[in-house]
Amino acid sequence: MRRIDDRKGINEKFLLSPLSVLLLIQDRTTMNNYFKHESSYVDEGCQIGNGTKIWHFSHIMSNCVIGENCNIGQNVVISPKVVLGNNVKIQNNVSVYEGVIAEDDVFMGPSMVFTNVLNPRSHVSRKDEYRATILRKGCSIGANATIVCGHEIGEYALIGAGTVVTKNVKPYALMVGNPARQLGWVSENGQKLHFDEDGFATCPATGQKYQLKDGFVTEIK
Repeated sequence: MRRIDDRKGINEKFLLSPLSVLLLIQDRTTMNNYFKHESSYVDEGCQIGNGTKIWHFSHIMSNCVIGENCNIGQNVVISPKVVLGNNVKIQNNVSVYEGVIAEDDVFMGPSMVFTNVLNPRSHVSRKDEYRATILRKGCSIGANATIVCGHEIGEYALIGAGTVVTKNVKPYALMVGNPARQLGWVSENGQKLHFDEDGFATCPATGQKYQLKDGFVTEIK
């Protein structure tokens, strides 16, 4: 089971390096049949998978990788070296900065915010200090949430609207508030899980079963 150490930022403890994710997605990504609205720009050197849609007034910058069947909303910027897996959905008014890596099935809500340096100054160049932000498979980031750079959002975690994330988030965790605090656990379907005294829960929507053990949730196969 993949575990996150809250005492260490993702930049000190990569469980899957950005290069590994990039190579994995490149292996699955073709660069043929995608849709781009005429008001949007796609720079040279991008890799965009089949079935991806890029809507109005968006800018896809060079040397980024976008997987298959992604949906890029209006007024979205994808910065250089960003990596998006398959079926990633980005709602309107989101800037995805260099250092962000999103695995498959990630959802980014409208006007959510990424950072890539911890102490920005207009008069100080810190391009060599960008910190990675890793969004694991199936996680969702709510509208107007802020993800402070250098952290990992675990698989299927759900970040509530307006939440400010300042540390690593465990898989399946439900996070709310400023700063983010854990309110409970959710299933892969996004339903809140209620664990019994033995540490077991069932998703009310799908019937999937989960176990809570040692502070981490796993799906029971």
